Order: sequence, then structure tokens, then C-alpha cells
Amino acid sequence: MELANLSVLLVWAAATALAIAMIAFAADLARLSGVKVAERDAAREKVAAGVGASSAGGAAAREPRGVALPGDGPAGGARRGAGIGMSLSWLAAALLLVAIVLRGIAAGRTPWANMYEFTLVGTFVAVAVFLVVCLVREARFLGAFVTGLGAVFLVLGQNAFYVAATGVQPALQKYWLVIHVGVAITATGVFTVSFVTSVLQLLRDSRDEGAPLLGRWGWLDHTPVPAALEALSFRLNAVGFVLWTFTIIGGAIWAEDAWGRYWGWDPKEVWSFVIWVVYAAYLHARTTRGWAGRRAAWFVVVGYACVLFNFTGVNMVFEGLHSYSGLE
Repeated sequence: MELANLSVLLVWAAATALAIAMIAFAADLARLSGVKVAERDAAREKVAAGVGASSAGGAAAREPRGVALPGDGPAGGARRGAGIGMSLSWLAAALLLVAIVLRGIAAGRTPWANMYEFTLVGTFVAVAVFLVVCLVREARFLGAFVTGLGAVFLVLGQNAFYVAATGVQPALQKYWLVIHVGVAITATGVFTVSFVTSVLQLLRDSRDEGAPLLGRWGWLDHTPVPAALEALSFRLNAVGFVLWTFTIIGGAIWAEDAWGRYWGWDPKEVWSFVIWVVYAAYLHARTTRGWAGRRAAWFVVVGYACVLFNFTGVNMVFEGLHSYSGLE
């Protein structure tokens, strides 16, 4: 039990690190917004004073969206808030990984057999996916939202889903627990980051079209253009869809081994299939039907809503053969 208690403390530490990282990332976005506003005000003052009115006014009128100011890009000047957020995100990922390992040792099994453990590992995967994406491209604009969701998930897990570190039912004492559930958690983490990306795509697109409520959100000008955000979301969803496909196939094989049938319309099976259909329709519509922009982004939002319901509502509301994956 000492290891289990230490695991809990490390989870709280990871949640704290993610919360502080969210604040640091948000402060960085606020600074970018402030710099953009200051630049525009300076241009207006030049026009009013008659100093280079034609050139300054023309530049302001032709100001491109989605172009970072000098010093704001990855190769430019320091962005201290984003740097702090990244460091804390790495720290949170390390703390959470140790907490998960200790939880597994304390329970004497793979640490993803119930909702609490699924929350821990899913959050770790989401943060890890964000960090990996940042290694290959400039994606710190996702930081405030990924770390914020991660902190919320961990606090919710600790307060609503926590169960003692014990063994599992005989049906779960198979290597398929490692494969089937592990792949499902990985897919969920990938879907989480793609969901954040699609929400930002919707916000950026609305701002570009002049939505009044987003008029002061200058930090959106420093995110990639909607098409680039959509492309990133599509790549992530393609990976998540492949993983989810294997989740369903692996689950069917495990069900035949455990219950003597591949498919039985259990609530968990039904909603897992619903998720697969939604993301399959999204990928099909975007690649063959030319669906892009907001329609594609809303597809992703709906798909992630189904993922969340499959994890929470199905486990806590419906009775079925997968009830052991809920609260114990």
C-alpha cells in the first residue's frame, strides 16, 4: 500500500505541474496577443501623425493572418512562458509515468484495468503525444489546452474514479488486457490531441471570418491557418483510427476467448463501434468527398464526444459484461 500511496502523491504532483504549465502557456498566448495589439496601435498612431501614412496604412490593411511577429517563432526570440510550460509538461509526463508504474507494481498487474487507471494512462498518452508533436514541429500553441485537459482529467480521476490497487477478475487475467486495453488508451490519447487541434481550427476560422466575440483573441493570429490545423488533426485522427480499429478487433478476439462469442451487442461493444463509424465517416468524407473546413472539424468534435461518453456514460450508466471496467 505504500507504493499505491506514493503513486497517488505523484499523480497529484503531475496534476499540479500540468496546471502550472497551463498557466505558463496561457501567459505566453496572452503576451502574443498583447504584442499584436500593440503593433496595430502603433501603426494607427503613425497614420494619425501623418508619418509614413500611406506605407503604414497599407501595411496594416494588408496584414496577413497566421504570421508570427519577429521573435515569436521557434527560431526567434525567447518565449519564456512557452519554455516554462514545455519544461513542466515534460516533468508532469515523467511524474505520471512513475505513478503509473508504481500503481502497477502495487496491484501486481498491468495498471489499466479500471476507470481510474484508464484516466491516468490516457492523460499520460495525451501529454506524450503533444510533446512528440512539439519535437517535430512548432505546436506549443496546443500547450495550454492539452495541459489544461490533462489537469482536469487527473483531478477528476483522483476524486471520482479512484479505487484501491487490487487484483482483477479472472476474465481480465489475460495478455489481452495489455494489448486490447493498452491500444484503446493510446487511441484515446491521440484523439484527445486531435480534438484540441480541431477546436482551435474552429476558433481560428471564426476569427478569420470576423466573429466579434473573438476580436480580442489576438493569440489566434499566431496559430497556424485553419488548413494547417486541419491537416495536423487529420494525421492524428488517421493514427487514432488505426489504433481504434485494432482495439475492436482485439476486443472481439478476447470476447470469443472469454465468453465464447466475438460480438454480443454489449453496450461497450456498441459504443466502441459507434466511435469507429464516426471516425471512419470523417476520414472517408474528407479524403473522397472533399469535406474540409468546419464540417470536418465538427466531425472530430462529435467523435471525441462519443469517446468521452464511451468512457464515462457507458461505464457508469449501462450494465453489461464490461461493467468491471467502471467503479469498483
